[in-house]
Amino acid sequence: MPRKNKLDGEGKLVMKFDPQTIEHLGLKMYSNISKALAELVANAYDADAKNVYINLYDESSNQRIEVADDGEGMTFDDINDQFLRIGRNRRREGFIKSPSGKRKATGKKGLGKLAFFGIGKTIVIETIRKNSGWLTHFTLDWKAILSTHSKDYNPSYIKTKCDKKLRGTTVKVFKLNRKPDFDKEELAIELSKLFNFVRNDFKVYITLNNDKPFLIHNKLKYKNLDKEFEWKFPAVTTRIKAKYTLKKKIKGKIISTKKPLKPGLRGISLFANGRLVNAPEFFGASESSHGYSYFTGWLDVDFIDDLKEDVIATDRQTLNWNFTSTSALREFLKKCMTFLEKDWHDKRNEARQKKIKKVTKVDLVQWYKHLPKEVLESVQPIINAVLGKYSLPEEDGTTSTVVQKLNILVPEYPYYHWRHLHPIIQAAAKADYEKKDYYGAFIEAAKRYITTTRKKSGSRNSDRGMMGEVFGSGKLLLVTKNFKRPDGTDFNQDTYDDIEEGQKFLSMGIVAGGRNPVSHEEIKDLRDSGLFSEKDCLDGLSLLSHLLKRLEGA
Repeated sequence: MPRKNKLDGEGKLVMKFDPQTIEHLGLKMYSNISKALAELVANAYDADAKNVYINLYDESSNQRIEVADDGEGMTFDDINDQFLRIGRNRRREGFIKSPSGKRKATGKKGLGKLAFFGIGKTIVIETIRKNSGWLTHFTLDWKAILSTHSKDYNPSYIKTKCDKKLRGTTVKVFKLNRKPDFDKEELAIELSKLFNFVRNDFKVYITLNNDKPFLIHNKLKYKNLDKEFEWKFPAVTTRIKAKYTLKKKIKGKIISTKKPLKPGLRGISLFANGRLVNAPEFFGASESSHGYSYFTGWLDVDFIDDLKEDVIATDRQTLNWNFTSTSALREFLKKCMTFLEKDWHDKRNEARQKKIKKVTKVDLVQWYKHLPKEVLESVQPIINAVLGKYSLPEEDGTTSTVVQKLNILVPEYPYYHWRHLHPIIQAAAKADYEKKDYYGAFIEAAKRYITTTRKKSGSRNSDRGMMGEVFGSGKLLLVTKNFKRPDGTDFNQDTYDDIEEGQKFLSMGIVAGGRNPVSHEEIKDLRDSGLFSEKDCLDGLSLLSHLLKRLEGA
């Protein structure tokens, strides 16, 4: 329990500990510099600091790390009763908010103070409590801690008077455990992934050998990532068919990139009240799917900190998923990732289709729409396979080339091969056919054939009568007169006569059997009933094309 001193305390500073605990929780857990510094930054946040400066020094004469903040600072008694007590449950002692009450505290287990032993052997701490006018300077020495036999360690300290306006804490780490080859920007990026502070009144800066301070901010998480798509929470949860009572409290952003991410950059991080509580992962979703190599992002799950159970691991790298509360969250996040992976495929294919359309002028959506079912069932799997195989940006144009050539082989009108139909028939029928007025398309083409026949023959007879008048053996328009065998001899006369009679009866039939009987019916009824379908139209157009070709040679 805290001491009940009226004035700032005196006497000994005491650290109670098991040296093995410090070795395990300090040296081993926080050997990573960014994780160790994250604990000191979190302490500053919990102390209501507005600014934190991480100062790195790699000069051979005085290699060290300093972390200075302008928070509330500590009194002598605070150091003894709070800072030097290892493993105290801060939440049970009522440490839920910062001293001002404006921030929810991020610390929980009271172990973060051991972080500095993960990066150095000698720790010097200077702290001034707000309005106290006293500066306490004390030193923690790793060798001295290990050599103690009483299991009580008494750090040396000095107390001096200072200006009451001063406040804050500075931690200096000397005798670093590894060669300080500091990369300031890389360290800033690593720290940005351990925090998700969005408050405007809390800023963290980093310097190297007193150079210009570099502000650490959330956007560094995605520095140099080529973003393609983005999903924001909780907005996207309305599209996910999965029940979870707290889904509206999940906030954040998941993005996909244009190219696959390196393994260390993949996965979704979870934060609670601004601090990492679960390292990037996909929550049990099948990572064998190609799409997961493109995903990264973060989600705020602040409610995790309010659970009765202590579900956050000491190193803040994973949640304990064995509780009912956390397993429900994990199952929901798994369903979210499954949904997003499918949505990613859809969005990516849509984007690819737009690019393909721009390059090849082939609109896949319209192409598919105009393909008969039996043809679509063969074409679409081929296109999907190509889109799936060449999922990277097509720098070599592979996908576009395949689509373009397949479209040439299987055009939008599979029965209606424009390249084999007469241009006059194409021109007459195209407008109505594209409006799905199949009967209108056939009628326009038939009228064009009738008009062309009338112009060539000069006949004034009725449409059907004209066909019987001008076509046939020995009639005005002979369609076989220019044809001979390859050796130059004439075909048998019966062959000529039969073809001429065929031209007559086919021409009379297309007027009698196609144009006249259904001319008074509604287009929609003809189409939807199947009496005059798209295929009927195309078959009729093919026949008209054949007859018109014969007519031109008459």
